[in-house]
Amino acid sequence: MTEPGPLSLLPIAVTLVIALAARNVLAGLALGLFVGVLLVSGAGPLAAASLLVTDHLVPELMDGYNAAVLVLLAFIGGFVALMEQSGGGQAFARDVTRYLTTKLRLQLAAWSGGILIFFSDLGTPLIVGPVFRDLADRLRLSRQKLAFIIDSTASPVAILVPFIGWGVYIMSLLHQQFELLGIAESDYGAFVAAIPFQFYAWLAVLMVPVLAVLKLDYGAMRKVEAHSETLQVAESASDAKVPAGEAELEGRAYFIWAPLLVLGGVLAWVLVPLGFPFERISGSVFRAALSVAYLSAALVLMLLMTVTGARKLLHSLETYFAGMSRMMQVAIMLVLAWALSDVGAALGTGEYIAGVAAAGLPGWLLPVTTFVFAALVSFATGSSWGTFAILFPLALPAAVATDAPLAVTIGAVLSGGLFGDHSSPISETTILAATGADCSAYDHFRTQLPYALSNGGLAAGSFIAAGVLGSVWILPAVLVTQFAVLYLISRRDG
Repeated sequence: MTEPGPLSLLPIAVTLVIALAARNVLAGLALGLFVGVLLVSGAGPLAAASLLVTDHLVPELMDGYNAAVLVLLAFIGGFVALMEQSGGGQAFARDVTRYLTTKLRLQLAAWSGGILIFFSDLGTPLIVGPVFRDLADRLRLSRQKLAFIIDSTASPVAILVPFIGWGVYIMSLLHQQFELLGIAESDYGAFVAAIPFQFYAWLAVLMVPVLAVLKLDYGAMRKVEAHSETLQVAESASDAKVPAGEAELEGRAYFIWAPLLVLGGVLAWVLVPLGFPFERISGSVFRAALSVAYLSAALVLMLLMTVTGARKLLHSLETYFAGMSRMMQVAIMLVLAWALSDVGAALGTGEYIAGVAAAGLPGWLLPVTTFVFAALVSFATGSSWGTFAILFPLALPAAVATDAPLAVTIGAVLSGGLFGDHSSPISETTILAATGADCSAYDHFRTQLPYALSNGGLAAGSFIAAGVLGSVWILPAVLVTQFAVLYLISRRDG
């Protein structure tokens, strides 16, 4: 195609339609990629299928950068699985439960526990939820409120950390687009620069302690909490006695903090002599350091569990390799997204989007538009990661064409994807949070939705301001606004 036209959008359109209709982002990416190969090659379906493998998928796997990302994700998956199965999270929580005598302390403890287990957004609900369920019943905190707390400290915390699976995945998508667009900035630097503009994540995380301190609830949560106050304390010990396997019996609190100290220490040992965090570190060096750090932390954790008798070494190795294999779906999604981006470049998709955006959309309006669109896609698909893969090839070329702030636009994609995922009844994190708190997924969805919508509205307003000003000081301003609004609501209701 000599001149990019509307047809260049067809692969992305197919990806969106299939992902929304089938509630399956992988299916959407695969079919969208196949359509793109058909357009690029002009071949028939069978020949295009062959070209898809030989000219698009295999080269992505052989690329040095991509291979390093996939290896790192495998190391992260193995480490996270070990941490989840070690019982360290449950042991740490048990150590502090004797100090939790009020609803406020309980909510802050569950919130702190969710932040501590930042390395696994999916592990947070299944570790923190069961530990605090029995205590929540005794202190008459509703299971729905507990689900809200752990959901607000799962993906909203994970998305802010550059050196875990979320950050590695996002940076790999950014790297792909930066190469296609000729952007000189490193993917790590871009991710860090976007952290102050991830408005929804910050609002979601910090809303929990504010609501707890103000003793405020509204919407459906208010009715549920009022009802929980009237309930007799049932025989809820069964929750605490549900067999949790060997990890529940043998876990040690230092199974959590010791490996994390090793992880941080190895990272510092490798990167600080190179000037980190004050000087720019190449992505390849950063990923290599992360790989060594995660492997070292995993080995230390396996050694600790073996020495204490909590786990046999062979069992730990099985858990580690099972965690590695659990990252397969993420790896497939990444490879498909990389290939789709390359096909889009061949079709001139980015050039066409940039031209349309430059002609009809002012740069200051792009971030909030991106945020809303990302939220809709994520809500409908229940997948924030899939939304990132779909939206970055659309939003970043438009940002370059309209001279919109790049960090703000990245933050808009991430915040929109998180907002939609946090609000969606079919999101994996929504379902897992309800499972961890042992309440209905629908009840968790309907009680959390008013809070998510409140934060989403504040985030949308913040992206309008950020599109105009591009200042990091918008974040503290919006957090102060959130507190002021909630305080006024509490005074009115009080």
